[in-house]
Amino acid sequence: MCESQTIGHTIFAIILYYKGDAEIMAKFIVEHSENLSGCIKISGSKNAVLPILAASILTEKECLLHQVPALTDVYAMITILENLGATVTFDTKKETLKICSGVLKKQEEEYELAEKMRASFLIMGPLLAKYKQAKIPLPGGCPIGTRPVDLHLKGFLALGCKIKQEHGYIDITTKGLKGANIYLDFPSVGATENIMMAATLANGVTMIQNAAAEPEISDLAAFLKKMGADIEGEGTDTIVIRGVKELNGTEHTIIPDRIEAGTFMTAAAITNGDIILENINEEHLKPIIAKLSETNVKIEMVKEGLRIYRKGKLQPIHLKTMPFPGFPTDMQAPFMSLMTMIKGTSLVTETVFENRFQHVSELKRMGANIKIESRSAVIEGVDKLTGSQVKATDLRAGAALILSALAAEGKTEISDIYHVERGYYKIEEKLKSLGAKILRCEDDNEES
Repeated sequence: MCESQTIGHTIFAIILYYKGDAEIMAKFIVEHSENLSGCIKISGSKNAVLPILAASILTEKECLLHQVPALTDVYAMITILENLGATVTFDTKKETLKICSGVLKKQEEEYELAEKMRASFLIMGPLLAKYKQAKIPLPGGCPIGTRPVDLHLKGFLALGCKIKQEHGYIDITTKGLKGANIYLDFPSVGATENIMMAATLANGVTMIQNAAAEPEISDLAAFLKKMGADIEGEGTDTIVIRGVKELNGTEHTIIPDRIEAGTFMTAAAITNGDIILENINEEHLKPIIAKLSETNVKIEMVKEGLRIYRKGKLQPIHLKTMPFPGFPTDMQAPFMSLMTMIKGTSLVTETVFENRFQHVSELKRMGANIKIESRSAVIEGVDKLTGSQVKATDLRAGAALILSALAAEGKTEISDIYHVERGYYKIEEKLKSLGAKILRCEDDNEES
């Protein structure tokens, strides 16, 4: 067991984020900004820290995490864990978080929080492994596709669980998890993480085939191994987990956010800038580097970090989103913003989510020439974009609109920015430090 302090402001932050008028009214005002330049530090990965927070349920001992971004999704996961009985201390200035789950007082998640964030479902695996039962609402998140949880459930069934689903809840119980061979019909990141966490305390050996290979999977495996888990094959399509009797507390540093890095790399390209990114993992960025290089953007490692700059005319490209090590679906919308400003015809094919072109109508409001054909988008480069009133429809769509607004003539007003703040820590401040003209406004009369 451990001693820690709860963070009372967490629940307040979540209520403000999801229900408060101030956050709903918040918007970005962006003006044309050329030649962004300077050096910024990339934050810890949102998609890595959320499953690691869930994995803390697997031990009664304290875990210490470094490089934790103070994002609304992180606060949401903290609140979920606090509601179950965990204690948390989050020093946002030092980006360190202490969490001790101890013996949780309940294994049922509240609907109001789960419906807002898909990663809420990741506590299912740890709860089943540790307490042999879990009752979780069907998860929510960005409206970018159905993203069913059937692969998670398929894995739990194979491990020896009984599943009931009614009234928007999934109720799962087990007399004891047993290792199994599990083949995923699609290399789902969430399903791979959930099954891997559950299998750490199962009796016997579990093999996940056609597993997701994203860097976030490897970071979760690294965290679990430090806790005492027996895992091999992470980062490949076959992961083997040998169950152990118990896991211990540990200390871990979250990997850099490759999607935030990719977004700022694209910002350098679209503004004809020269930006250096600190705290990056070049291996994680290879797909993004490859496609940006095709557009004639220059990328090189320097002493300070990764330098991105333009040299010459940009070239149109074709890209297809794929599971890692393919091009990440989370970078599709930001790249489309860049493509709208490249002379010629570019093509985007989205294979991961069936509804991830919602940003297209907003880009068209700014003058983009884009035609949707099933799961592909044909982009004809235009001479200029024009500032307009637009709305962030999801997290990455919001980032794309910011990029387009930086390149557009005049002023752009972006509403519903709570989507953006789920995954980008103080993006406006980082952009300002590079010379961008961007303000975050709470309402029509107040700026911050």
